[in-house]
Amino acid sequence: QVQLVESGGQSVQPGGSLTLSCVVSGDLDRVRYIGWFRQAPGKEREGIAAIATGPSRSDTYYIDSVKGRFTVSHDGARNTVNLQMNNLKPEDTAMYVCAASTDQAINTFYPLYYSYWGHGTQVTVSS
Repeated sequence: QVQLVESGGQSVQPGGSLTLSCVVSGDLDRVRYIGWFRQAPGKEREGIAAIATGPSRSDTYYIDSVKGRFTVSHDGARNTVNLQMNNLKPEDTAMYVCAASTDQAINTFYPLYYSYWGHGTQVTVSS
């Protein structure tokens, strides 16, 4: 089993920055990817970023709408995956959730590849 707990969500103004954290615990040796997803009211869950966390791997993945603004990183010592978000826009408003995959090769933006999910943290971007 793998457990994930997100934190860091809050209300910010457009152009602002936030860092979300995802603390991962449990059977960490099985985890190969940590993904960040978001879901806005009335919209489908959207995969936005991911990082490979298997042995000797640190590949990162981003969808076009966040590329250059968001950065995902892995702090192995703290079993934490962070999502640094800069230049936030109102359309970034959503519940942000991290998830863990134990598969060796996945499409990092597809929820079906992830078996373990956190409960989410709310990000609101508004003036």
